[in-house]
Amino acid sequence: MTASLPAGHRFEALDADRLRDVLVLDTWAFPSPAPLDDFPADAFPLAWDRTVGVVAPDARDGELAAMYSSYPFRAFPVPGATTAAGGLTWVGVHPQHRRRGILTAMIDAHLAECAARGEAFSALFAAEHAIYGRFGYGRAADDLRLEIPRGAALRDVPGADAHTVRVELASREAHGDLVDRVHRRAGLGVGGVNRPGWVSRETAGLQAAFWDDSPLRRAGRETQRVVVVERDGEPRGYARLRRKLDWETAGPRGRVDTGEVVALDAAAARALWGVLLDLDLTSVVAPFVLPVDDVVTHLLVDRRAALPRVADNLWVRLVDAPAALAARQYAADVDVVLALGDERLPANTGTWHLRAPAFAPATCSRTDAAPDLELDVRELGAAYLGGTSLAALAASGLVTERTPGALARAAAAFAWPLAPGCSWIF
Repeated sequence: MTASLPAGHRFEALDADRLRDVLVLDTWAFPSPAPLDDFPADAFPLAWDRTVGVVAPDARDGELAAMYSSYPFRAFPVPGATTAAGGLTWVGVHPQHRRRGILTAMIDAHLAECAARGEAFSALFAAEHAIYGRFGYGRAADDLRLEIPRGAALRDVPGADAHTVRVELASREAHGDLVDRVHRRAGLGVGGVNRPGWVSRETAGLQAAFWDDSPLRRAGRETQRVVVVERDGEPRGYARLRRKLDWETAGPRGRVDTGEVVALDAAAARALWGVLLDLDLTSVVAPFVLPVDDVVTHLLVDRRAALPRVADNLWVRLVDAPAALAARQYAADVDVVLALGDERLPANTGTWHLRAPAFAPATCSRTDAAPDLELDVRELGAAYLGGTSLAALAASGLVTERTPGALARAAAAFAWPLAPGCSWIF
């Protein structure tokens, strides 16, 4: 099932000369108090060869009715491996052109582009929770948001005091290579078990936007800072942060907003959080996005005082289901026949035989065998990164077991030792 644009509308490839038109549309779709001239042109994240606009038949010169883009993730981490994926982003429709089927047509075009590029799945962050499920995206990862009181007690970790600390003004020139290197290493996890979804900023545009320190990014806070912890001269963790100082009758009540807080092991994490939770004139530290099993959740003596809140992180839509299933590894031996439904991409519909030893390459091929499990592509996308249990989906009536015992075995195999999650929003 695919959709076409409304009569008279057309897709149009966009280029750098259309930057202002793109920003005009973006501020219609996502309201911003900042004037267009405050948007830094040299920190534009999108890849122009993957950015597409929709033009209405009555459009004025340069006017866009809608647009979408995607990032070329060539090494998107999936359980036990990496594979190519399309990172859908900047999806927006002008308010005047809503409710005409334009979004549906753009999603179908994006999925077709992923298939043509050999990207087995599409991933995104959803602006609204209810939008993308109807297009076959499943909520594949959650993240944790905290507001940690200054001075919150942390458990001791041997080796934490062996780290040295640098607190500096942040810049791509001084810290870009360090941050990229530590971030990639952190995604490898421990014991050879990687963190699915821990995608790197693979393009120059994404790197430029990540390090942008324009007033628009500051939102009334200070310029960007970075904390780096090292051991024997080797960087072992970092945190980007901005502070905002508020004075109340009782005294200073500053807030520390962190971007990524990344460490390679528990000792480095303990050293890093020890610095963040002891900054003068502050009362709360608010990390932006953390994996739900981040080490700080175990180091905090009183996690409840940090006001934990879980939000949806990555959504996944399988484009080539057998290729995607064969691209990842599984945490237990798996030999299961899946009856898959997919209204939008009929090539995925059918019965698939998935086989793999634990933590080893997998195969997935079409079969005429009777299915062990029946599910929709949305639920398969939700389970794909290992963060959503097939058994939990079955308990919700979203997966049907046809062979007794198959559900428990498949759920164990699809699970993964580290919770999936992306450390930045794309």
